[in-house]
Amino acid sequence: MKKFIRRPAVQAFLGWVLAGYMSLIRHSVRWRHEGLESANAVLTAEPGVIALLWHGRIPVALTVAPVLKQAKLAHCLVSPSADGEFFAQAMAHNGFPSIRASSAKKGDSAKARAVVAAFREAMAWVKGGGVLIVTPDGPRGPNEVMAPGALQIAKRTGAPVLLVGLAASPAARLGSWDTAMVATPFGKGSAIWEGPYYVPADADDAAIEALTADWAARLSAATRKAEGLVAGD
Repeated sequence: MKKFIRRPAVQAFLGWVLAGYMSLIRHSVRWRHEGLESANAVLTAEPGVIALLWHGRIPVALTVAPVLKQAKLAHCLVSPSADGEFFAQAMAHNGFPSIRASSAKKGDSAKARAVVAAFREAMAWVKGGGVLIVTPDGPRGPNEVMAPGALQIAKRTGAPVLLVGLAASPAARLGSWDTAMVATPFGKGSAIWEGPYYVPADADDAAIEALTADWAARLSAATRKAEGLVAGD
């Protein structure tokens, strides 16, 4: 199955299918946003911005498009895996090009060099005034456990970070590691915008670790709030 999914034609087909689904959810679901005033202020005032959302909310993530695109161009930080390939194609079809990066296993020098190159590209993009969208628990999880990569980019660029909690209803939850949320068209959705948050330029490893845990808790809280809002409507 993995070999089949990795075929270029299959990847292209899956990319178009996911792109169409994400666009349908963006336009058919009745989305409401909270915290948008603060988010818009950051997006219009700051030279570069980082936006974080959990990996399991990728299928409904295109609701952030009209918010981000009205102020800046946005790129996504995406894994070079087979799953990441058709997601990258889906986002590109919807106007969000990708920077391909993932974590490298210890001893894999070639992949480590690729990771460094991708992170340099991501930092250059943010420093140049773009928005970088990151799923900080991807590509392998654990679910809603934040890796420090996005915080390292925020530290080196000085860019503000926005946390985005997303939910839609009705929706199914897949049996994947990230329990991905697959929404039904013409339902209701909620996006909770939190921030801006910053990583001090002098933050050491202990400070990064503490901020990572704090931001993960905040992002999960925003996601639970979004779930509560669509459940209570």
